[in-house]
Amino acid sequence: MIIKRIVLDNIRSYEHEEIELKPGSTLLSGDIGSGKTSILLAIEFGLFGLQPGQRGSALLKNGKDEGSVSIEFDIDGKNVLIERKLKRGKNISQDSSSITIDGEKEEISVSELKQKVLEILNYPQEFSKKQNLLYKFTVYTPQEEMKAIILEDSEVRINTLRHVFGIDKYKTIIENAGVLRLKLREEKRLLEGVTSNLDEDKKEISKKEEELEKLKKSTKEFESNLNLSLKKRKEKEKEKEEISIKIEEKNEIKQELGKSRMLALSKMENASNNEKRLKEVKKEIENFNLINVNEKKIGDIEKNIFENKQEREKIGELSIKINSEIEILKTKIEEHSKLHNTMSDLKVCPTCQQDVDAVYRANILNKTYNEISHSKNRIEELTIQRNENIKKFKEIDVKIFSSEKELTDLKILKMKYEGIIEKEKLLQELERENLSLKKDLILLNKHINNLNDSLFKISKFDILFNEKEKELKEAMRQEKIAEIKLMEVRKVIEVYSKTILEFKEKVKKIEEIKKNLDYITQLENWLSKKFVPVVTFLEKNVMASLKKEFSKLFSEWFQTLVSDNFVVRLTDDFTPIIEQQDYELDYSYLSGGERTAIALAYRLALNQVINSLRSKIKTRELVILDEPTDGFSDQQLDKMRGVLEQLKVKQLIIVSHEQKIESFVENVIKFKKDYGISRKE
Repeated sequence: MIIKRIVLDNIRSYEHEEIELKPGSTLLSGDIGSGKTSILLAIEFGLFGLQPGQRGSALLKNGKDEGSVSIEFDIDGKNVLIERKLKRGKNISQDSSSITIDGEKEEISVSELKQKVLEILNYPQEFSKKQNLLYKFTVYTPQEEMKAIILEDSEVRINTLRHVFGIDKYKTIIENAGVLRLKLREEKRLLEGVTSNLDEDKKEISKKEEELEKLKKSTKEFESNLNLSLKKRKEKEKEKEEISIKIEEKNEIKQELGKSRMLALSKMENASNNEKRLKEVKKEIENFNLINVNEKKIGDIEKNIFENKQEREKIGELSIKINSEIEILKTKIEEHSKLHNTMSDLKVCPTCQQDVDAVYRANILNKTYNEISHSKNRIEELTIQRNENIKKFKEIDVKIFSSEKELTDLKILKMKYEGIIEKEKLLQELERENLSLKKDLILLNKHINNLNDSLFKISKFDILFNEKEKELKEAMRQEKIAEIKLMEVRKVIEVYSKTILEFKEKVKKIEEIKKNLDYITQLENWLSKKFVPVVTFLEKNVMASLKKEFSKLFSEWFQTLVSDNFVVRLTDDFTPIIEQQDYELDYSYLSGGERTAIALAYRLALNQVINSLRSKIKTRELVILDEPTDGFSDQQLDKMRGVLEQLKVKQLIIVSHEQKIESFVENVIKFKKDYGISRKE
């Protein structure tokens, strides 16, 4: 990764500034407070945004509502431009961000951009929600922060270094193993509780299996009792069935007797009715006076009725003609009356508009008068004729009615005569039928007597049938009892079998749980006695190896910066120890330059170790040093040239107010501050 350009707008003491950076070593020079460190903070903000705990007010220029940082760099042959903006609201927050890779711009959220940058730099994703320790310890660490790390509590420092080295996973593994062991112990206690009654359950199964065998043997006795009861019940059913045949015969005799009695009663009733009817018919015949019906007289009356009806039709037709003629005459009278009235008042002809002649009018009036008079006379004649016709019509109706009544009486008399003949025939049939009924009654009474005798003989089977029925019910009851007992035993056997099966399933599951318990016990023992010790051993070896390498590099860098009468080394918790003539010196008693040398040596050694461990990160060729010579003597400043030459990185950025360092680097960018605003010279 090579930084090419950084642009600041309203960042700290800068209003707008664009800084071009080149490969090789570059010094950001200027007096204290000229804004050099602001460039380094802007680079870090541009790459990663605001850090946890960092406030936007530390970057946004006082009195400004918006600010931004743009950083452009080359990485793996790609040109990347990152833009981040700050905005003042209730709080100062990151407003928007974007990334442009080889000209393709993408507007994304702040968190997405940080994730993207970590991917580009090939930083582990575990740093996405934490401080950029990897960047701080390999690229840029303010000198005062490095001194603070050296003076930090040893446990905090070692945990921080574990995380940066990427070996805190060993500690995490051990902690997770401890959690797992606790869970395994808890699971083990639960499983031990579940499996504690396994032997008792097995004994219970054996006990129930013995009881089941006894029950199975007892079923044979119950089956034998049921078979005996079944056999006895069938015998009783057979005996009852045999008696039932006799009872059936008795019922058939009863039915036949009932039918015969009903038939006898019916025949007796028919005979009685016939006797009554015979008496009635004989009386009717005796009371009827034989009358000779004259057929000729009936014909004459019918002819007379026919002729009268024809005459009545003629009178009716004549009356219709008279009425029609009267209506026509009335219409003529009305028309001539209208004409007479019109001509009486007519002076001028309505057609030709000429005066009407009086003689002509008089002739017409005379003619209409004569016509009206003639019509009225004719109506009077026709009215008289119509009245006569009505009178004749009524007289003929009376004659017809009288003739028809006489004709009806004669026909009724004729029908009665014919009915007497039929009754005489009916009388003969009734006498024959009565004779037959009397014979049938004699036979039926004889048959009824025979049936009564048979019924009396077979009645003794009723008592026997009742006895057999009671015996059958008792046999069926005994059979039911035997069947219920057998079913109860079988049900108990079924329940026992099901219970045993359930116990076996339970035991099987508990045995599986027991296997799991054994496995958990073995796993817990393995974690406690083998896994955790091995991981602890690995961590110690790795940390020992790192400490050895770190201590060697730390000593080499320190010896480069200070005189030979100092010896430095690291303890197991990576605390630097300074010795002089076999005496250990306290860090607080060292001079400012010596403290800076220790911090710088620690920083450079840490850079090399981390880059060696994490060889795939893309910031290995970039180093930023902030005031690395603070408090150095002239002799130490001269040694700084050798330090810079030994770094051998593609891009080195140094912030310092020491003018002597300008001769150590390839590029120099100077800054100054006028009236509170920083800018390049």
